[in-house]
Amino acid sequence: MTLSLSFPPTRTEALTRLADFVPRAGRDYASQRNYDRPGHRDVSTLSPYLRHRLITETEVLQSVLGRHSPAAAEKFVQEVFWRTYWKGWLEMRPQVWRDYQHGLTAALNRVQTEAGLRAAWESACLGDTGLDAFDHWARELASTGYLHNHARMWFASIWIFTLRLPWELGADFFLRHLLDGDPASNTLSWRWVAGLQTQGKHYLARPANISKYTEWRFGKGLALDVSAAPLSGPPHPPRQALPETQRPDPDRRTGFLLTEEDLSPGHALTGITVATSCVLLGTAGRSPLTVAPAVADFTRAATEDCLNRFADRLGTPAGLFETPEDVADWARAHDLEQIVMPHAPVGPAADRAARAARLLADDGIPVLRVIRPYDSLCWPRATAGFFKFKAHIPAFLKEIAGSKAA
Repeated sequence: MTLSLSFPPTRTEALTRLADFVPRAGRDYASQRNYDRPGHRDVSTLSPYLRHRLITETEVLQSVLGRHSPAAAEKFVQEVFWRTYWKGWLEMRPQVWRDYQHGLTAALNRVQTEAGLRAAWESACLGDTGLDAFDHWARELASTGYLHNHARMWFASIWIFTLRLPWELGADFFLRHLLDGDPASNTLSWRWVAGLQTQGKHYLARPANISKYTEWRFGKGLALDVSAAPLSGPPHPPRQALPETQRPDPDRRTGFLLTEEDLSPGHALTGITVATSCVLLGTAGRSPLTVAPAVADFTRAATEDCLNRFADRLGTPAGLFETPEDVADWARAHDLEQIVMPHAPVGPAADRAARAARLLADDGIPVLRVIRPYDSLCWPRATAGFFKFKAHIPAFLKEIAGSKAA
């Protein structure tokens, strides 16, 4: 499948978009960001690049705050930190990701046995529900791999409360099609809309709000349930300790393992000499169903862009692997004594890397995770709701202002 021309999967494109957006990242963004307009000129469209860290949060924040004051850029800065917050929150509660996977399996089993549910689910995925705005967003997502953030909230709310479909099926639909599909942001945002994340508080899409912020593009088909109750679920699991960076031995024969979670891996290459490197792709693990070809193509091409940029530091390349068994075979074939990797947050890439680590444990080959300093700075504050986390943003920005853009 030909890659979407809208999102060329390179760091060069990411930097071009960032430079184009920076002048608009202040009060223009604050006043226009909620409008879902064709072309999405009012938002940054950086999310596919940030999600894979073709560019990093530090680079984006430093660029924006080099042009705007923190007060002027407050709304955009908060959007960057929302993704950071979600990742840190889920990193301390990985059981929520596993519960989502179990819930999705149960919902897909229902789809196989309940004809009415299957028909409603298929209509929603195809954009054939008769709800004009919803159907437009379903088709837009499938064709472009992107949706405006406000549209994502409306879509999720309609899916859950008007169409009465399992929220896990909607989260899976997004994760299969979004170029920026992120296990933490996606799972926890759907839970938030449903009323499971901030328990008892949900988000109901309202026709007047949709009409205003789409500038009345959808003149009919807005008969929505605006009185539905939030979903109920179990309390959040207890927090676990955050992972810590595992220091490699510079004297051991070292392999370097990349995933699509961090395609700016310079921070993890400091102080080591890499004999050989490989990539473990986790894209197919985003769903039990087939992930959209555009998503797989974008991720693979973005990974190859990273390999080209860091070729002089990655030793002998061994290719892109699909399974943990491939990684284990690679490590053994190259007589590796340790493997270093940028830490992969909770999600399919981390699941696959963990399986590879278990396979190699019997051979005495450790897989060592290096956590980006930005994550080590921010994640420990993601213990409760976003508004408590937000109180620490000024301190984060002060630290980031004095750090290297990495």
